[in-house]
Amino acid sequence: MPSLVIILLVIAYPTIYGMAISFREMRLTRPGLTGWVGFKHYIVMIDDPVFWVALKNTVLWVTFAVVLELGLGFIAATALNRNVPGTGIFAVLILVPYFLPNVVAGHMWALLLDPRLGVINDVLVRIGILSSYKAWFADPNTALAATIFVEAWHGFPFFALLLLAGLKGIPYDLYRAAAVDGAGPIAQFRLITVPMLKSVIAAAVILRVISLVNSPDLLLILTGGGPGDATQVLSLYAFQTAYKDFNFGYASALSVVMFVILMVFAYAYIRLSKIGQE
Repeated sequence: MPSLVIILLVIAYPTIYGMAISFREMRLTRPGLTGWVGFKHYIVMIDDPVFWVALKNTVLWVTFAVVLELGLGFIAATALNRNVPGTGIFAVLILVPYFLPNVVAGHMWALLLDPRLGVINDVLVRIGILSSYKAWFADPNTALAATIFVEAWHGFPFFALLLLAGLKGIPYDLYRAAAVDGAGPIAQFRLITVPMLKSVIAAAVILRVISLVNSPDLLLILTGGGPGDATQVLSLYAFQTAYKDFNFGYASALSVVMFVILMVFAYAYIRLSKIGQE
């Protein structure tokens, strides 16, 4: 009973209260304008062009970031699982990006990609890939891609760490038996590694998607949602609505939509991956 009371107070009450705010008018700049408005915020959301842009950008941001992070994480985990000399040092170096706070990583990459001082622009110009220095975060055509690249660099150690733990749990006898039966490295990866890591991959993807949808800090530091709305995502839009426009009612409605999207995604992903059946 004490544990249940604590859970209700810490998790259930704030969640329900936050959802209730989405049905109320709550503006700190107009304290007299309060009260129950029902589904007004959700109706306004349908006609809000920024919401639809943010929704599209959220899908692109999360999809490409997770795919890149999963791919890089698989490569890193497979390399570290070979137990060659110096593996421990490389493991620590690979985890360094994930250890960096988002604020530090964001400002670091903002300097690296700076159009005036950035070393990356200088290198790309010197080797002939670029003809002139480029403002990556100021160009609507490259801003979202640049932020996805930074996020992938920062987040792929999360997948590497979990996948490496999963690889350590696969019996080596399975690979030995498969090799005896004539299975090559690709067949072993497809028939042994991926099926044995299915639960780990599903858990890692769900956790990472939740983290990316709910965490606008890198985007806030690198672009602030701009230029225009080129990098605007739902979490950043909700944050700016609450703490710049002080419209907590509409911000709460945006948060509820994010919550529903994440619940639907988690349920659909688990069903499609058939983790529950196993």
